[in-house]
Amino acid sequence: MIDVGNGPPLVLIPGMQGRWEWMRPTVNALARHFRVLSFTLAGEWTSGDPLQPHLGFDSYTLQVDRVLAEARVESAIVCGVSYGGLIALRYASMRPNTVKQLVLASALPPDYQPDARYDFYKRAPVLLFPVFLLASSRRVSPELHATFPRLVDRARFAARQGWRVLTAPVSPRRMRDRMERLVDVDFEADVRKVHAPTLVITGAEDLDQTVPPALTRRYLDRIPGAELAVLERTGHMGTITRPAEFANLIAEFTSRSPDTARPAARKMAV
Repeated sequence: MIDVGNGPPLVLIPGMQGRWEWMRPTVNALARHFRVLSFTLAGEWTSGDPLQPHLGFDSYTLQVDRVLAEARVESAIVCGVSYGGLIALRYASMRPNTVKQLVLASALPPDYQPDARYDFYKRAPVLLFPVFLLASSRRVSPELHATFPRLVDRARFAARQGWRVLTAPVSPRRMRDRMERLVDVDFEADVRKVHAPTLVITGAEDLDQTVPPALTRRYLDRIPGAELAVLERTGHMGTITRPAEFANLIAEFTSRSPDTARPAARKMAV
């Protein structure tokens, strides 16, 4: 677990790759506003938190419980990114008194169904991992050009993020297994139980080719009063390509009282 910064406690849940280290710029930006608690997902060898097969997806729910208990925090803002959005959603539905505010960033929707692309990779996750990386690079290329118009800035970002990825390697098999754990969870039932003030953050409409913003916006129809914020000039990687702007959106949202934080589908953009 990482525990940095001062201010209201915020739990940051990583995506399918499971490593908080990939979001280090996000952690640093959020720590200017919050006490940030983050972690590597259960089952990764560096997490110190073994996966409990009999619990399935709820291994992650209990992991958030343990993180908060270790930090001696009774309630917190919970922010889930991409796959981590479903963990945050599940936690908010099961721990309504613990989650003060909920942030869903480029999150998979509650009615998500694995597509043909996933069906292709899951057959041989290790063997096909280089193909997965190549396809991922092509998907994020347009947003990197939009966020960093200058080649030198793109190269600098790629070098820094590449180093984070190399020093915090992922397991293709565990990524596949995380996707398989979604099958047994009724996230549509979970979303109906969420009453925490909620902020939905997406990238620009044409730049997120990993989780298209239209999918993440489905939360606006399911969580009353949920707000929408758009990080322009970026896509699925907005949490790390524009971390300061991402953190500012959350800080502005959470600084308002629950009574004023829930106008219907209010939209912010940066």
